[in-house]
Amino acid sequence: MVLKRWLLALLVMLGLSCPIGAAPVEAALPPGNAVKDPTAILRNALPIDAPDLQDLQHRLEGTSDDLRAKRWSALTGSVRRSQTQLSSNRQKILDTLPADKRDQGAALLDQLEEQLQLVAATTERSDRDSFLAERRAALSTIGELEALLVGDFPFTIPAEFADLPRLLGRATVEIETTQGTVTAVVDGYNAPLTAGAFVDLVQKGFYDGLPFTRAEDFYVLQTGDPKGPETGYIDPKTKTERTVPLEIMVPGEAEPFYNATFEELGLFTAQPVLPFATLGTLGWAHSDEALNDGSSQFFFFLYEAELTPAGLNLVDGRYGAFGYVVDGFEVLEELGIEDGIVKARVVEGADNLRAHG
Repeated sequence: MVLKRWLLALLVMLGLSCPIGAAPVEAALPPGNAVKDPTAILRNALPIDAPDLQDLQHRLEGTSDDLRAKRWSALTGSVRRSQTQLSSNRQKILDTLPADKRDQGAALLDQLEEQLQLVAATTERSDRDSFLAERRAALSTIGELEALLVGDFPFTIPAEFADLPRLLGRATVEIETTQGTVTAVVDGYNAPLTAGAFVDLVQKGFYDGLPFTRAEDFYVLQTGDPKGPETGYIDPKTKTERTVPLEIMVPGEAEPFYNATFEELGLFTAQPVLPFATLGTLGWAHSDEALNDGSSQFFFFLYEAELTPAGLNLVDGRYGAFGYVVDGFEVLEELGIEDGIVKARVVEGADNLRAHG
């Protein structure tokens, strides 16, 4: 129930050599996703079609290059264009919202207008820290607006998985560890069975008191192996181990792919909707022998930019991501093999969990 150990070695050797008889490493790598901000990934992963709002989001997110280069006049121009874009498209954005959510949407748009004014003021002062804080607040409001656009669950989960729990939306989970608390958002829109199994086990208290069983610097931190001889969750009704299929959503597809890697599907240039592209990506573990035998063990992907350039990793398409740490990164970086989970609990979104199909 572990990730293949040779992946780390290949990451380190990226571009230097390749296994004998194999295609060059670069040719086999999925491109991934250059976005490394977990909240941005989660915004982009929402099952919505809202070009006016999403263009505004991407314009604001795209100011990072100018900020790094301290091009304050360019930043001022970008923010001013964002303000104009919002003013011009305000009514169109409102019209796309469900009727019962338009009042809430109007209030959020008012809030966003004020926030963009604050962002603009920070560019005129060349105040980097304030710019980051105000932009983060504005992007959070855009995320709230985008969440209002999510309608019914976007696809039907295959009948063969009817007995498995599923998360029909998102949930926020607090994981108290021996070093402190990390907060993660798990995404049932794109990984309903994986996220559903995880949230179900959190609700059952399964992870409380479990140690981290694997810790590799800049790679993974793994837990979820229960005490005793079992390697996963034993369903008390069937007395057998409950397993979850490998589940990966690709942009443009109507539903996730199940129990197939990108290599097996011939998707050598594909990128998942939920990429392993940031510190604290949550991944579901399975054995080296099978794709569908993951049961309860999961890992935090310890993204390290120098070892894992954005879009160049060997985990996308082989393992399923199902969420992201959004707070407590300093705690995550302190955790090791001597640590463990004290308690995990769902703080939001528990009502999105269904016991079965």
